[in-house]
Amino acid sequence: MCYISTVKEKKEAPPVVTHRQARRDYLILESFEAGIALVGCEVKSLREGQASLAGSFARVEGGEVFLYNLYIPPYTMGGRESPDPRRKRKLLLHRSQIHKLKAKTDEKGLVLIPLKMYFSDRGIAKVELGVGKGKKFHDKRSDIKKLSVRREIDRAIKNRNRK
Repeated sequence: MCYISTVKEKKEAPPVVTHRQARRDYLILESFEAGIALVGCEVKSLREGQASLAGSFARVEGGEVFLYNLYIPPYTMGGRESPDPRRKRKLLLHRSQIHKLKAKTDEKGLVLIPLKMYFSDRGIAKVELGVGKGKKFHDKRSDIKKLSVRREIDRAIKNRNRK
């Protein structure tokens, strides 16, 4: 007898938008997945890939987590009533995750940064939040040096295999 496996592999959807400077400017210690409360036109605008995470951050306030400065432009085919593109948006997390984030952000120097936004396989908008610590100038310089050395090694290996 032959058995066929019916287990579906979970495909990760491509991100709608990523925060490119986050990993350069912050050392990400831990990341969390959170839902985001959006208005209908904002979801349509996100599906078109129109959003910007540059300069955005999250805060824990009164037992809830809010995302500030996320720019979602008004939907082009929407009506007259469109929300403010930079309004604060509520993030949907479990109570235990909120307590953990509150404890971490109370530590000196740790912040909540959105890393990317994407749609889950069920079509729900999600945000990946990172708990990060700001990098100093010399940390950034050492990261750039490591990256350039790695590129040099990869080039040398590639050229050696060609001959």
